[in-house]
Amino acid sequence: MRNYSIAIDGPAGAGKSSVAKAIAKKLNFVYVDTGAMYRAFGLYYLRKGISLEMEEDVNKEVSNVTIEMINKDDGVKIYLNGDDVTTAIRTEEASRGASKVSVYPMVREKMVKLQQEIAKKTNVIMDGRDIGTVVLPNATLKIYLTASTDVRAERRYLEQTEKGIKVDLSEIKKDIEERDYRDMHRSTSPLKQADDAILVDTSDMNKEEVIEEILNLCRKKDIL
Repeated sequence: MRNYSIAIDGPAGAGKSSVAKAIAKKLNFVYVDTGAMYRAFGLYYLRKGISLEMEEDVNKEVSNVTIEMINKDDGVKIYLNGDDVTTAIRTEEASRGASKVSVYPMVREKMVKLQQEIAKKTNVIMDGRDIGTVVLPNATLKIYLTASTDVRAERRYLEQTEKGIKVDLSEIKKDIEERDYRDMHRSTSPLKQADDAILVDTSDMNKEEVIEEILNLCRKKDIL
């Protein structure tokens, strides 16, 4: 029996995760939060006090990191070496850590293998930076989800303030611009739109409109 796979790539703050989760629920697919996996990886090094700038030091610890994604009644929980870090990985510090650690080949190699194994066993939807180009090059449907820098910064700002976290909009925008540059210019698996991916710009769309647009694309691919 054929397994379907949906790959959603795009820059930080484009709404990939929230949209992918909603699509997964509607299709009864497994949502693989690759960004959360990298955040957990980054968090591991931050907790160990290991500099993310030192690739050799990062590589020495790769084999000591285990990450699990377990479906619970209240959503998918992320476990780092047995510790529930679902909330801990959502800080800006963990986000920056994910962007830095994800450039290292040994880290990406381990992650890619794990993600591909999941896709072999079930219908999945994955979001990240290189899903359509590297992780799932033969995905049933590939989408490149993006939005303007200003819109993405505003969304991240509202997301954080709604949680009671005090943040500066200009700093968030600067951080997004820096992450975009790192993600697009890294030597290993840079962020780019796959040749066969469909561009969806969400700058002037709300979440419901984005979800419906992707569901329409699924219908065209006979996924629905």
